[in-house]
Amino acid sequence: MTALSIDLGHARTGLAISDSGGFLASSLCVITEYNDEKLIDKIAQKAKETKADILVVGLPRNMDGTEGESALRAREIGSKLSEKTGLPHVMQDERGTTITAHAYLSSGNVYGKKRKQKVDAVAACIILQDYLDSVKG
Repeated sequence: MTALSIDLGHARTGLAISDSGGFLASSLCVITEYNDEKLIDKIAQKAKETKADILVVGLPRNMDGTEGESALRAREIGSKLSEKTGLPHVMQDERGTTITAHAYLSSGNVYGKKRKQKVDAVAACIILQDYLDSVKG
């Protein structure tokens, strides 16, 4: 099972992909797109290119577990992606993933423009690894 993870942002969306065995997540890319319909098309193309079997969409919950506007957008995009690709999707709690991604990049001495370009893909990788670990255990 190859899973494609999506960390939605307003300008940048990070993608990560798992190995075919569903054990290890790797950062894939960052898509810069402001229009949701165009973003959905670009993600669907990546899903096709990577031969993904499932989509894992990051669900941005508030720290108290409630869902706001960003979570509603993530759920809507997840549904539209499933319709467009024919692939199932799951929502994965993404609380704290961007903070963790920044910490990983800091430990690797990645700063400035390089960090801005990579943080969303690293966050998508964390979301995906969390999902893979949850279905394994």
